Amino acid sequence: MAAGAPRVFVSHLAGVPVFDPNGDQVGRVRDLVAMLRVGPRPPRILGLVVEVISRRRIFLPMTRVTGVESGQVITTGVVNMRRFEQRPTERLVLGEFLDRRVRLVETEEEVTVLDVAIQQLPARRDWEIDKYFVRKGRGGALRRKGETLTVEWSAVSGFSLEEHGQGAENLVATFERLRPADVANALHHLSPKRRVEVAAALDDDRLADVLEELPEDDQVEILGKLKEERAADVLEAMDPDDAADLLSELPEEDKERLLTLMRPDDAADVRRLMAYEERTAGGLMTTEPIVLRPDATVADALARVRQSDLSPALAAQVYVCRSPDETPTGKYLGTVHFQRLLRDPPFTLVSSIVDSDLVPLPPDTPLPTVTSYLAAYNLVSAPVVDESGSLLGAVTVDDVLDHLLPEDWRETDFHGEGGIRHGR
Repeated sequence: MAAGAPRVFVSHLAGVPVFDPNGDQVGRVRDLVAMLRVGPRPPRILGLVVEVISRRRIFLPMTRVTGVESGQVITTGVVNMRRFEQRPTERLVLGEFLDRRVRLVETEEEVTVLDVAIQQLPARRDWEIDKYFVRKGRGGALRRKGETLTVEWSAVSGFSLEEHGQGAENLVATFERLRPADVANALHHLSPKRRVEVAAALDDDRLADVLEELPEDDQVEILGKLKEERAADVLEAMDPDDAADLLSELPEEDKERLLTLMRPDDAADVRRLMAYEERTAGGLMTTEPIVLRPDATVADALARVRQSDLSPALAAQVYVCRSPDETPTGKYLGTVHFQRLLRDPPFTLVSSIVDSDLVPLPPDTPLPTVTSYLAAYNLVSAPVVDESGSLLGAVTVDDVLDHLLPEDWRETDFHGEGGIRHGR
């Protein structure tokens, strides 16, 4: 772990205020949620339990925490107000780790955990447990004596999962090492009962990524077994085009009920996509490409491209449009490809290097034409623009391939001896 990365002891977080980017208080931290992992990997911090003004306790993912400093936590401003419910694979750090009796690996001596330090991974929003502050000797309310010391997480036993066992907790921890497509392949080959158990134990963002890689039948099955509010959360975390495809497979009453439970902005994007025919540019596109105004600089564009949650296809270019800069945008001006961004000085305005020669796709463009367009111009993503000249979204090559490959292409095993082979 890189020196200088932020480290915080969790006792210092208890009760600290949580603010949105505007400086308005959202609530206060009441606990941290961790997930144990198999083998020699420290527990991962999934998020915070925050008590909001109404005394409801909600879950705030660490991916939406932008700052932990000066006795406060700053969020992105996007907070889900649904009540926090602890899952079987989750552990509460303040509630379950502190005062726990564990052993030092080197001496087998029993110690009591007094505090836990967490640290952010370099260049990412992920946090892990880094160190433990422990006291030697027996604990108890009246026994406060004993040597105290701070040790690395690896110096303590009792905070990791065994390799064996059939609990969903072990499978989820093992799956953390895999890409979403590989987790989806593993889930697909589990029994329906196990598939639903493991899917329910994944956090919302991870489950959303995995659902996008599963066959439609598995998607519908898993979504149907989740509580409706949880299902809406997962749909919000999915790419809008994938969420629209999944919802289109559901009965009309189920579809409307889930859309009503989703955040209005997310539901609006999905409804807009569902209005287009499935095998057209409008039906294939995502509504969340990188959009910049003409007065943005190359430095602004590169900062957006560096966002870790972007797919490589979406990060390959930015689209320059007049205000508003959320789809559907103002007038579409053109595209700036990633390579061009690397060649120009950071202060260069994107409007001065925009490629306006490439004709965008209308939303009713059929799939074969979209495919030919991407192939002819060697693109991994293409803009979709309506009759008024507003950018509606972008079609990426992965979504096109998904509709061109055979229906059973997800059965392919990419890890067999000798290379790619098909599963039985």
